[in-house]
Amino acid sequence: MDKVPGALRIKIKKGVRLAVRDCKTSDPYVVIKMGNQKLKTRIVERNVNPEWNQDLILSVHEPDLPIKLTVYDHDRFSKDDKMGDAEVDIKPFLEVLNMKRKNFPSGTILKKIQPTRSNYLVEQSQIIWKHDKIVQDMCLRLQHVECGEVDLELSWINPPGASST
Repeated sequence: MDKVPGALRIKIKKGVRLAVRDCKTSDPYVVIKMGNQKLKTRIVERNVNPEWNQDLILSVHEPDLPIKLTVYDHDRFSKDDKMGDAEVDIKPFLEVLNMKRKNFPSGTILKKIQPTRSNYLVEQSQIIWKHDKIVQDMCLRLQHVECGEVDLELSWINPPGASST
């Protein structure tokens, strides 16, 4: 796969039916890791259906590395509790990014990814052309936990002076 200069914007939208780790609720936040990069969202207090709507930006140096997503419950006086994890395979997104593109109408579906046992998707994910850029919305089922999903959106940020995608 060609090396693509730029960065990946991951918009962590929301959590759905996250696990309870405190008395009747949780204080969740999301940690994203790719290689040696590590980013996290803000903490949403007392909410098992949090809305973060927060952008995290990763430099993509090794496109074959998955993005590891982990949800934690923030605790003031003890170690934060793990609330589940998932992985994001960005290879399909990067393959579409490397395609020769035309000016598609906004909303054009460029690729569909079906849920499998290994990709953590709750439902079909679509890579679309949206407002002159490539975007992928997805809902991930958290693993190693009794329940929980995280909705996110991937989009690409070109370096200054590069053509738009």
